[in-house]
Amino acid sequence: MANDHIIVKGARENNLKNVNVSIPKDKLVILTGLSGSGKTSLAFDTIYAEGQRRYVQSLSAYARQFMGGMEKPDVDSIDGLSPAIAIDQKTTSHNPRSTVGTVTEIYDYLRLLYARVGHAYCPNHNILIEAQTIKQMVDIVDQYDDRDKLQILARMAMNQKGTHKELFEKLLKDGFVRVKVDGEMRMLEDDIVLEKNKKHTIDVVVDRIVKKEGYHARLTDSIETALKLADGECIVENLTQGVEKLFSANQACPICGFSVPKLEPRLFSFNNPLGACPDCKGLGIKEEVDDDLLIPDWNLSINEGGLRYFKTAVGTDRIEWQTFTKLLDYYHIDLNKPLKDFTKKELDIIFYGSKEPIHYEITSSSGNVSRTTKYIEGVKTLIERRYQETTSSWAKEYYASFMSEHVCPTCHGKRLNEMVLSVQVGGINIAEFTAMSIDQALDFITHLKLSIMEEKIARLIIKEIKDRLTFLHNVGLGYLTLARRAGGLSGGEAQRIRLATQIGSRLSGVLYVLDEPSIGLHQRDNARLIQTLQDMRDLGNSVLVVEHDEDTMRASDFIVDVGPGAGIHGGEIVAAGTPEEVMANEKSITGAYLSGRKKIEVPKKRRKGNGLYLEVRGAKEHNLKNINVKFPLGKFIVVTGVSGSGKSTLVNDILAKGLKMKIYKSKEKPGLHKEIRGIENIDKVIDVSQEPIGRTPRSNPVTYTGVFDDIRDLFAKTPEAKMRGYDKGRFSFNTKGGRCEACQGDGVKRISMHFLPDVYVPCEECGGKRYNEETLQVTYKGKNIYDVLEMTIEEALGFFENLPRIYNKIKALYDVGLGYIKLGQSSTTLSGGEAQRVKLASELQKKATGKTLYILDEPTTGLHSDDVNRLIQVLQTIVDNGDTVLVIEHNLDVIKVADWVIDLGLEGGDAGGTIVVQGTPEKVAKCDESRTGWFLKELL
Repeated sequence: MANDHIIVKGARENNLKNVNVSIPKDKLVILTGLSGSGKTSLAFDTIYAEGQRRYVQSLSAYARQFMGGMEKPDVDSIDGLSPAIAIDQKTTSHNPRSTVGTVTEIYDYLRLLYARVGHAYCPNHNILIEAQTIKQMVDIVDQYDDRDKLQILARMAMNQKGTHKELFEKLLKDGFVRVKVDGEMRMLEDDIVLEKNKKHTIDVVVDRIVKKEGYHARLTDSIETALKLADGECIVENLTQGVEKLFSANQACPICGFSVPKLEPRLFSFNNPLGACPDCKGLGIKEEVDDDLLIPDWNLSINEGGLRYFKTAVGTDRIEWQTFTKLLDYYHIDLNKPLKDFTKKELDIIFYGSKEPIHYEITSSSGNVSRTTKYIEGVKTLIERRYQETTSSWAKEYYASFMSEHVCPTCHGKRLNEMVLSVQVGGINIAEFTAMSIDQALDFITHLKLSIMEEKIARLIIKEIKDRLTFLHNVGLGYLTLARRAGGLSGGEAQRIRLATQIGSRLSGVLYVLDEPSIGLHQRDNARLIQTLQDMRDLGNSVLVVEHDEDTMRASDFIVDVGPGAGIHGGEIVAAGTPEEVMANEKSITGAYLSGRKKIEVPKKRRKGNGLYLEVRGAKEHNLKNINVKFPLGKFIVVTGVSGSGKSTLVNDILAKGLKMKIYKSKEKPGLHKEIRGIENIDKVIDVSQEPIGRTPRSNPVTYTGVFDDIRDLFAKTPEAKMRGYDKGRFSFNTKGGRCEACQGDGVKRISMHFLPDVYVPCEECGGKRYNEETLQVTYKGKNIYDVLEMTIEEALGFFENLPRIYNKIKALYDVGLGYIKLGQSSTTLSGGEAQRVKLASELQKKATGKTLYILDEPTTGLHSDDVNRLIQVLQTIVDNGDTVLVIEHNLDVIKVADWVIDLGLEGGDAGGTIVVQGTPEKVAKCDESRTGWFLKELL
């Protein structure tokens, strides 16, 4: 049996209760169960961890040192394991240079395609650039003025590491005298020493000529020599005018001489200095001073502190301020005039400084007078220079508070330089290709017409590009563009991209472990994702998916239901078998929802709301088509639509940021829109995102929700603490006094193992309890502070039931379905969905004002149908108290219980960004155009 099954015996990782399970191989297997039931512990922490560990074990000790620590999971044995690959959601790249194209490797194939069959066109004259003859080169140089000094150079090395000693020796032997190294002129007879690990550009001076009568023959000879030396390229520098031209026997425009170097793949990379835009260095964006951050109120004058940078300097003897006022005096700019009344010319001087050197004098605080003549910086140039030059992180943060990201003015966000963008395949350049959506790009490459010769060269490259684009289309990502930043993708999108990349590698005999790939996916695209998972299985792989989606479960071969409850009430296998067997199992909660025995009820009637509205007008960010959207207050509102239709842009980028800017004076700029009306109807915005609640093991649910303060107060009031004179600070593990000083309250010690991974061991002094012996002697109801932190939220409810202040805060955590986590559980071990629910619980303790707007982005992430039911009840309670809940969601159970649905679409990307229908779920279900309506109809 071990040959066709993965047999797990005695798994005890986290809350697993010594479980045994047999999972069929080469099948699509779903692991499900309530949140915190132990399914991730079984899939990732046990099966995947052991598969990974065995693979690493087979490597040499030298290779293992780079792989990180691989601890053996707490399990007796696992038989029938294959090499394992995990595709989870945590590993999105936050590198601004990482795009969808680079992550999927499609961009690498595109670079190869453009280098092999691309044609360069002159950007000025739009004519095909072909190789220049020597005569054409001489004719262009002829256009320079008489008596101009010319220098003919041959490029011997471009951005190449090394000392280049042998090159210099060879050039000297060949009779050359001068070289230009990294832009600096050097004599070859001197001993030129270069840094071995730095990149260098080396040009040899072939000749120096003055343009005069009879210079043609000599110029022709010199150009010919340079072309021979530098593979058909030659640089002519006009020293008099300070300009240089690159000539190429390879390729250049006959009219203006615009030329491109030999086409090679690295030229098309925005991560390479050869191809990157020189202004933004290939990022496509620049940090620049933002007018609105520099001038929050245009009605003020400079003297009234209208320029935020000089607000505290007005009228002082600060050198910066004195210099700035000299600039304004020189151009007769009135310091008492409101900023809104200045002309563009005057603002130009205020922002960017003087157009000519100014003679002025400055008096220092000690009374010394200094005179000088120079250009004076404007306020923007001053801030930008300081931002670049400062080494202090505090100062950098301060200057950054005036700056925001702007599209690079040189390349307009295309990341590449003019030379690269002049190369076309099928009439478009590489930046235009990556700006298309994946569906459009697939259509373009399918219908691409090439010559017979080019067809032969590019056949395999095009096949690879087409395959990878098809995989991305199949996992429901056809709306993304290849130029989209990887850091801006949602967890589900990033996971599906990696899924598509894995299918592209067409491995077989592998165990794939996936973590909820359906997150952020509209029901309509679900079928394609399921098909993709089945394709992976059909290649001969075992596909193990942690998932709550009912469609995926029904389409699977085998379901393992972990439970029955969460935390200490979970960790057992409730049911394991085909979907039909699990549905028939009376004990399985999953089976009850799958078979329809249990379901989330549709409310009897929809709320009318309080008659007030928030309205976003003229929303244009990303793909939104200048839409006006009304959000009725006092209701449970859900924003829906297929992936990429513009939901997050509307709610997170425009509404949430716009409200925070007005209500909390936040620095984050909202997306493009005309205005938001009705802001006076709300006084508080609570944005409950899935970002972690803390980045260190010291943050946990009780510190985040503030209940730890009350618990420490309680311990400080015990007779034992009073007798010893302990205050509440004694019971904190973050401050000296009560904590164990050996581990500084961490409970673990990190031991650096040099070439092996760091090992964390419980602190010997306190045994992992974080506190010193004296502190732990203080008890309340027989439990010390460490025992309390080790309790689950459910246990703590019973323990603190007579203390309403503590009980209510812990009850809020229990109500959002977190009864199974420990009070002191480290924030680094919480999933995105758990972190989101801790934040929600933290907000729920606060008094309802009737003017609060709660914004949640896919709160059902990681939730079982039973947990979704509980979450819906919590959200409904908030609305019953008079506040408004606004949710972005694909989960049909949440959509059907809403009072108001705003459905965006019709499709994703360019084909999205409009309102398809808005109203009650019943109204949406009747709309034939609405993709969401199709699926709602069946439910209602």
